[in-house]
Amino acid sequence: MDSELINHDYYLLRGDKILALIRRIFHRYPEFRHDSFKYYARFARLYGGKVDKSPALKKVITFSDNSQSLYFGCPVMLAAGANKTAKRIPDYANVGFGGISVGTATRRFREGNTHRPRIGFLEEDRAIHNSMGLNNEGVEVIAERVDEQLIRAHKAGLCVGISIAETPGITDEAEKLKETVETFSIAYQAADYIEVNVSCPNTGESRIDLNTCFTERLFSEIMKFRNTQAVRKAVYAKLSPDLLERGLIAVMDILVRCGVNGVVMGNTFPSAKSEVIHLSTPLEKMAVLRDDGDRGGISGRPLYENMCWMVRYIKKNYPGMSVMACGGIDHGYKVYDLLKLGVDVVQCYSVVAFRWMAAHAMRRELQAALAADGYHNLDEFLNNEHA
Repeated sequence: MDSELINHDYYLLRGDKILALIRRIFHRYPEFRHDSFKYYARFARLYGGKVDKSPALKKVITFSDNSQSLYFGCPVMLAAGANKTAKRIPDYANVGFGGISVGTATRRFREGNTHRPRIGFLEEDRAIHNSMGLNNEGVEVIAERVDEQLIRAHKAGLCVGISIAETPGITDEAEKLKETVETFSIAYQAADYIEVNVSCPNTGESRIDLNTCFTERLFSEIMKFRNTQAVRKAVYAKLSPDLLERGLIAVMDILVRCGVNGVVMGNTFPSAKSEVIHLSTPLEKMAVLRDDGDRGGISGRPLYENMCWMVRYIKKNYPGMSVMACGGIDHGYKVYDLLKLGVDVVQCYSVVAFRWMAAHAMRRELQAALAADGYHNLDEFLNNEHA
């Protein structure tokens, strides 16, 4: 791995040690700890959190096909899965984020995986594995809540996307296609952009991104719908980080042909292939999270290096594709390195379980990295990069 993409680490401060204590106390209730982040965001002002409206790190994504530009308070956003309900969206600006992807939403309500537990923490790796199973209240409920809060979210400096996915359990491809496009069309009316999750490893079913024929049919129909709308919004595909080069090329070629604006690279990493990302925790030591014995998808620090090669490959071979990088991003210097590669924004979530006020800390580190290279703000850096 190149030196400019080293896996930067951070010192454990008092707040990080408090989080470690909380994880120990609630180690038997990992889903409660996982779900408690919404309260952490809501009451963040009581312990130093606040909305940062400084213009120094503002980021705008523009698109060559004249899709509506996206405006972020900073290039660090909260990944899908953190706020599945789309309730109290502006709260997440309190903890430093400049954007949020809510969901993932399906066409109708889903209870998700009924096995318990369905989430676990890998302390030595600073990682999480989960098999939640796309639990959500359905896209109509989520889109309505986003629509009600969007102006307030923008005022807090948040760009708001909705992550959508197919409904698991539908075996007929025509029905699956119809229902997924319906889900997309409902989310499209509310969000700033739409993120199409074609790579969820946590439902016990085959992923869409492994079926190139269906992937092409799906994005052809999605973009056909998008191109009939009065407002042209950006569409991103969320891909799996376990794709090999041949598979990545196949999917990327489809997305380019269909006119998709960008990719989120990537989703959680299938635990069955965990040896690829060099976890300290052996697979057999991970909690079983599904009735079929699966241990879910892994997120967190160990995904970083694998994600970086995929991002680098995409930006080199598909330079017109917007990229949101996601996987093991827990330090502002990593954000800076990825911006140098041409990434537009980064997404993170697992880090908030291990690092106190993670997004605020990453903001400070990103500003320090910019200053070390002589830049006063992100715009100066981006203008220089594109000169």
